[in-house]
Amino acid sequence: MAGKILIVDDEPVVIKSCERILSPEGYAVDTASNGREAIGKLGKNSFDLVITDIRMPDMDGIELLRWIRNSKPETGVVVITGYPSQESIKEALSLRILDYLPKPFSPALLVEVTQKAMECVKAGETAETPAEAYTEEAAKQLDSIIKKFRNRPGSLIPVLQEAQELIGYLPPSVQRHIARGLKLPVSEVHGVVSFYSFFTMKPKGKHNIRVCLGTACYVKGAEEIVKKLSERLSIDVGGITDDKKFSMETVRCLGACGLAPVVVVDKDTHGSINPVKVHELLTAYE
Repeated sequence: MAGKILIVDDEPVVIKSCERILSPEGYAVDTASNGREAIGKLGKNSFDLVITDIRMPDMDGIELLRWIRNSKPETGVVVITGYPSQESIKEALSLRILDYLPKPFSPALLVEVTQKAMECVKAGETAETPAEAYTEEAAKQLDSIIKKFRNRPGSLIPVLQEAQELIGYLPPSVQRHIARGLKLPVSEVHGVVSFYSFFTMKPKGKHNIRVCLGTACYVKGAEEIVKKLSERLSIDVGGITDDKKFSMETVRCLGACGLAPVVVVDKDTHGSINPVKVHELLTAYE
């Protein structure tokens, strides 16, 4: 079983759609039509992830989220909203949601967001831990970066790029700092970070490994490469080695299908990789 999920929404069509999409992915899915019903089920059962609408009658998603943080802090939460820039999404982010789904959302987006959220839950990342590199000195440098770009059109992306170079990744605390500095909704900053693949909310190792799981690479054994890398480095996908030398992630496509299966280490593309070549590949970066 891929994990236990509770879907909370007052619209039956949304509940049925989520259940229909996620059940074939291997998730055990239960449902609730409002926050109070969800609390009743959470009190009796253990769930890895709650996917909840924000706007619901009787008890809304924010109240439910506060209850979860106080009573079931280990449970991951993804919120659904038709208003991703409203004030409530800011509060949801401050309550450490893992991600959010803007209505209407596609089946592919639901599966992707759920998979990433479940990876975070299983890695014990439902509560934000301070970024080691986000020191007081780094915060001052971040203020300087924000000041440099503040009055320029399209300032958000260059600020995020330099912030990631400075700190190594973009945890929620850094996103909130940037949002305050640029006077933007936190949800807008989070949306940009989530959308662009070159931004990351997880720390990366000195050498970041990306394994392509696109169709061409998958057919040629990319999953076996992931398994071999996991065994060799003693980390799962999304993890980082204890010495912070390597981190590993998978991507949907790297645009190099003719070289399948493809592994990218930092900015170096390695084609026609097979499980036997994994040791040789890693040795070159050790």
